[in-house]
Amino acid sequence: MHVENESHCDFVKLREMLIRVNMEDLREQTHARHYELYRRCKLEEMGFKDTDPDSQPFSLQETYEAKRKEFLGDLQRKEEEMRQMFVNKVKETEAELKEKERDLHEKFEQLKRMHQEEKRKVEEKRRELEDEMNAFNRKKVAVETLSLSQPLKKDKDKKK
Repeated sequence: MHVENESHCDFVKLREMLIRVNMEDLREQTHARHYELYRRCKLEEMGFKDTDPDSQPFSLQETYEAKRKEFLGDLQRKEEEMRQMFVNKVKETEAELKEKERDLHEKFEQLKRMHQEEKRKVEEKRRELEDEMNAFNRKKVAVETLSLSQPLKKDKDKKK
């Protein structure tokens, strides 16, 4: 009933013997078959093969260098594309900013002209009001002069 009980069963000893004896064989089989098969599949996915198209063996170093050059070429091409995109974006942004600056300058000039026109109108109105005030003050002085001279005439008339 109890498989693990060594007093009436040799299962534990048998298990340990089988594991110890066959452990090295299991390791070798795992490495030789399973790991190498996995490694070969992964390398083939990356583009590395043990033979060239003519089924002749060749150097993995050469294949690595070829793949590396291809990758660096792609990387350089992509970097150049990104640099060109950046230059184009900068040019577009500069063009937009120049256009906005032109618009602001035109608006500023328009506001400046409007301000000068308003200033001219206000100055003209001020001159008109000053002329009216001067005319009013002259009339006032004339009226006061007349009113001062008339009481004298009235006083003269009263004396007679």
